[in-house]
Amino acid sequence: MFKIPQNITAPFGLLGDEAKLTFRSQPGGIAKLASTRNISATDAYWDQYVVLFDSASDVYSLISPQDIRRALVEAPENVATLIRVITSRLFNLVSDHTFPSPPPNPVSTVTNFASTFMKAGGERNPTKEVLNCIRVLQRVLPVVFELDSDLSIFEREVLWKRDVVEGQDDSEHVEHAPQFVIEDDDEDGPPAAAPSTADAPKDQKTHPALAERLFSCLIDLLFCCGFTLPAKIQVDHYKINYIIWEKGVGSTVDPGPSHAYDGNKTEVLRLILVLLSRQIYAPPSGLFTCPSQYTLHLVQRTPRRDVLTVLCSLLNTAMNSVQSTTTVIGNVAGRIPYNHLVFKGEDPRANLVGMCYQVLLALLDFQSGTARDNLIVPDEVPVYAPSLKTNAFRHFVAKLHRPADFEIIFNGILGVLEQEMITINNVLPGARKSVPYIPETILLFWKMIELNKKFRVYLLEQEKSMDIVCYLLCYFLEIKDKPQQHGLCRALSYIIQTLSAEHAFGLKLSFPTRPAHLPAKWNVGGAAADFMINAIYFIVATTSGALNSMYPALIIALSNSAPYFRDLTVNSATRLLQLFTSFANPAFLLAEEGHPRLLFFMLEAFNAVIFYHLPENPNLSYAILRSHKTFEDLGTFNLARGLREVRRIQKAKDEQAARADLKGKSRAADEQQPHEEKQRLLEREGSTLSDSFTDLRMDSRPSSPPEDPHPASSEEHVASAQPLTSPGVDTPMTSAYPVSEKARGKMKARRSGSVDTDGSQDMAAPASVGRNGFVPTQEWVTSWQQGCGASSLACSLRRGLRL
Repeated sequence: MFKIPQNITAPFGLLGDEAKLTFRSQPGGIAKLASTRNISATDAYWDQYVVLFDSASDVYSLISPQDIRRALVEAPENVATLIRVITSRLFNLVSDHTFPSPPPNPVSTVTNFASTFMKAGGERNPTKEVLNCIRVLQRVLPVVFELDSDLSIFEREVLWKRDVVEGQDDSEHVEHAPQFVIEDDDEDGPPAAAPSTADAPKDQKTHPALAERLFSCLIDLLFCCGFTLPAKIQVDHYKINYIIWEKGVGSTVDPGPSHAYDGNKTEVLRLILVLLSRQIYAPPSGLFTCPSQYTLHLVQRTPRRDVLTVLCSLLNTAMNSVQSTTTVIGNVAGRIPYNHLVFKGEDPRANLVGMCYQVLLALLDFQSGTARDNLIVPDEVPVYAPSLKTNAFRHFVAKLHRPADFEIIFNGILGVLEQEMITINNVLPGARKSVPYIPETILLFWKMIELNKKFRVYLLEQEKSMDIVCYLLCYFLEIKDKPQQHGLCRALSYIIQTLSAEHAFGLKLSFPTRPAHLPAKWNVGGAAADFMINAIYFIVATTSGALNSMYPALIIALSNSAPYFRDLTVNSATRLLQLFTSFANPAFLLAEEGHPRLLFFMLEAFNAVIFYHLPENPNLSYAILRSHKTFEDLGTFNLARGLREVRRIQKAKDEQAARADLKGKSRAADEQQPHEEKQRLLEREGSTLSDSFTDLRMDSRPSSPPEDPHPASSEEHVASAQPLTSPGVDTPMTSAYPVSEKARGKMKARRSGSVDTDGSQDMAAPASVGRNGFVPTQEWVTSWQQGCGASSLACSLRRGLRL
C-alpha cells in the first residue's frame, strides 16, 4: 500500500525553513551547545551559525538568551569556542577577495529567482555570512555581559586575553594578527589554569586582544565599498576606504546614494552598541571607578583618522535625516495621512538614523575612569574639558568651530523637532507616526551645548533659536504625564536652565513667538517670555509633585530670565504669582528641606523685574500689590502656624471626602428603574413636609469643589492669594479684610493663652508633614525665613510706585 513519507521536503530546497526548524528542535542544533562538552573549533557544527540564517529576526528567534545561559552553566567552553570561531570567521571573510558579494539585480525574473535558490547549496554568499557573524555576536555577547563581577573571568579569558607571540607559526592561530597592534593598559591576567600575560616578560610582543581586533574589524566594515559604501568609489583592490558617509560636517563631497547599504550599516553599528553597552551591567558604585574596557578602548585607543571619520559619518547621517525622510517612500506618499499604517515594514533609513544617534551618544556621554574630562580652571566654579587622551570623540566635538558645521547641526536638530511638532499638532489623531529618535535628538542637543561653547553662542545668535526652545517646552508638556519619560523631562529642564544663563537668551525673550508648528493648545501668544512662563507653570501645576526634583532647574531658569522680562501679559503675571503662592503653601514649604529655595528663586525673579524693568511690567506690579498679604504672611511665618494650617487643610479634605461619599450613596439610591422610581414616589406621598425637604435638599445639594493640590491654580484666586490660616489664630473669622498691625497685636495678646494650650491639638505632627525622613523644626524655619525678605518686596514696590 502507498505510504506517505514522514518528512516532506520542499523541491530544490526552495523553502529554507526546514533547516531552521531542525536547528531549533533537533539535538544537532542549538541544544548541542549545552548538551555536548568540548566541541572542537574545527567541527562542522559551527558552520550552521554562519550560513543558516537569512535575517536578524531568524537569529533572534532561533537563538534565545536562555539557550546561551544554559550553555554558560553546563558547557561554558562551548560558548567560548563559539565566540572565537565566529570572530575568526568574520576576520577571514573581511579579508577574503570574494567579499563583499555583488548585490542582486533588482530586475529579476521567476527563472532567475528559482535558479538562485538552486545554486544556494553550491555557492557561497560572503555578505550573508558576514552579517550572520555580526548577528550571532549581537545575540551572544549581552548574555556574557550578565556574568557576575565587573570583568568576569570568562570574559577576560575569551575577549581580553593577549597571547604571546612566540614565532611566525602563531599567525595561523585562530586569532589572526590584526591590521595594526594597539597597546592597551589592561594588565589583568586570566586564571592560573590558562597561560597568563602577566607571566610573560614585558619585552615580548603579544597579539592584540580579541575585543581589540573586533573593534578594528567593525570600523573597517563601516567603510567597506560594496558593503556599507557605494562600490563605485573603490580604488583598485582597496575595498576599505575611509570616506565620510554623507555630505555635512567635515565633508563637502557627497559620495553618492548608499541607501541600499543602510541595513548593513545598522547591523555593524548595533554590534558596536552592544559592546559599548557593557557599562550598564556594572554596579552603580563602580561606574566611575571601573570603566568599561570596550568603551575605553574605542575612545582612547582608536586612531585619529578613524575617530574623525566615524564621528562625522554618524553626525551627518543623523543631521540629514530630515532631508532623507521624504525620499524614502516618495515626496507625495510620505505626506499621505496614516501612511505608516499602509507601509508597515521597517524603514531601514529610520533604523540607521536611530542607531547613529545611540552610538554617538554612548561615545559622547562616556566619562569613567581615565576618560573623565581634565580640570582646566581650578576655581570656585571649576572648568573641565576633554582631551585626546581622555575621550577623543568628546574632544573633537568640543573643537568644532566652523559656522557651516554649526549650521548643519542646528538645521538638523530643528528639522527633527519640527517634524515631531507637526505630528503632535495634526488635526487627524494618529495620522502621522511620531519621530522614533526624538529622545536621542534632544540628548544630542544637550551634549552639543554642554561640550561646545561656540555652538551655544551660535545657537542663540540665530533668528530661529527661540523656535528650538519653544519646541522643547512643548515636547516637555506632552510627555510630563508619562512616568517612563521623566528621565527625558529632567534632561529638558537642564537644557532650559543652561540656556537661560546666557545673555543672548535673555535678549531673545522679548521677541514674539513665531513657530508655525506649535500645538494650538499650548500657544498662548505674546512674546517668548510669556510662552516660557506659561509652559513652566503648566509643568509645575499639573504634575502634582511627580516632577518635584525638576522644579529647581525650571524656577532657576525663570530667575535667570527675569531681568529681561518686558511687557508681560496679564496671564503671565498671574502665572508667576500662582507659582509663588503655591510654593508659599505651608504644606509644600515644610515637606522637604530644599523647598524654601524655590521661594528664594521666585523672589529673586520679582526683584529683578522690579529693579530692571518696572515701568515696562505694570501687569506684574499690579499682581504683586494685589497679593501683598501672601508676602507679608510669609515674612512672619513660623512652624506652629504652618502646622496648624496643614492640619486644617487635612480636616477640610476629610470632610469633603465624607460629603462626596454620602452624595455618591444618595445618587446610587436615586438611580433606579422607572417602575421602581414610581413606586418610591408613591410611598413618599405620605411623608411629612420636613422629610421631603430633607431628601430634596440632599439630592440638590451641590458638591464641594475638589481640593486643588496647587492652592493658586485659577486666576480668580490670585487677587486674594492668601495662605489658608486656622480660625482664631491671626485673623478674626468675621473680617474678610486685612487688619492693621496695631489691631493684630491686640488680638494676639488677647488670644495667646488659647494658642499655647488648645492650639496644639489643631497642629499636625512635624514628622507627618515632612517627606523622606525630613522633620521640620523652628530653627530650620528661622534659618531661611529671616533672610527671604518677602514682606519687604511689596513695601518696596509700593514705595517705587509712589515715586
